[in-house]
Amino acid sequence: MLLYRSAAWFAKGLREYTKSGYESASKDFVPDDLEVQVPGRAFMVTGGNSGIGKATAMEIAKRGGTVHLVCRDHSRAEGAKAEIIRESGNQNIFLHIVDLSLPKSVWKFVENFKQEHTLNVLINNAGCMVNKRELTEDGLEKNFATNTLGVYVLTTALIPVLEKEHDPRVITVSSGGMLVQKLNTDDPQSERTAFDGTMVYAQNKRQQVVLTERWARAHPAIHFSCMHPGWVDTPGHHPDGPHINLCAGRVCAPRCAAVDAGLPRQAGGQTALRGPGRGHGAVAGPCPRCHRPAQRLLLPRPETGAHTLASREDIVLTGRRGETH
Repeated sequence: MLLYRSAAWFAKGLREYTKSGYESASKDFVPDDLEVQVPGRAFMVTGGNSGIGKATAMEIAKRGGTVHLVCRDHSRAEGAKAEIIRESGNQNIFLHIVDLSLPKSVWKFVENFKQEHTLNVLINNAGCMVNKRELTEDGLEKNFATNTLGVYVLTTALIPVLEKEHDPRVITVSSGGMLVQKLNTDDPQSERTAFDGTMVYAQNKRQQVVLTERWARAHPAIHFSCMHPGWVDTPGHHPDGPHINLCAGRVCAPRCAAVDAGLPRQAGGQTALRGPGRGHGAVAGPCPRCHRPAQRLLLPRPETGAHTLASREDIVLTGRRGETH
């Protein structure tokens, strides 16, 4: 079944997630959707020092928004901040060094942040794909700690901050790769099977969509949505990149869209800047056929794993049943 899912997903990806798919879909975009200025609105972009996150932060800065870059690598982040200020002419760019895989650090960051700043839009972009099993200092599998737990803790902690502002939004950058994985709440830290970093990443991205659906129901005053950008020309998609199978890399890399295409890929950018272009709790992709309500991508009943993952705090916070910190 996994082989079939993977083959079907790859065929779909070549048709819809590539540069040609994006260019074809762009014919249906509304030209003025992204022609908007956002002075006075504050945006937080995690992983804003490279790739999609940096391109997103750059475009927001050019449109007058206040940008908070949340990054782990201080030296790279300082360089990105300087470049964004230089190219956009916008001085309202703030840098915060946070390791999203460490829950206590994330909570502490938010406690300090809300004393000094406001926030209108959170863009959960940062992620990692570690191909060999690694544990954080808290004993958590690194992919899960960063991609799922980090997103959960940061978003949950910022909800009270967002609710105070006009038209708050949370956009989480997921991945079309999640379609090869069914939600697994029995082994969220991938301890019971052979470790495959690519499949773990796909599972994490599935979990992000589940959490987004849950947040959308629990907090109707905030617009929550997920988007996946398709295959974008970032280091992870290069044939020699550390995060992708060599064969897939050689097939995908020449077909990837430029990282700055369409504020990374129209749907997510339009929702972040102008307003909710898709349904509350929905998933948006790089082409019209990729848009759908999140619940169509999830297990359908509330008693299934989707409900369990989002409602059981002990699982979400630690990845293990019966443990909380």
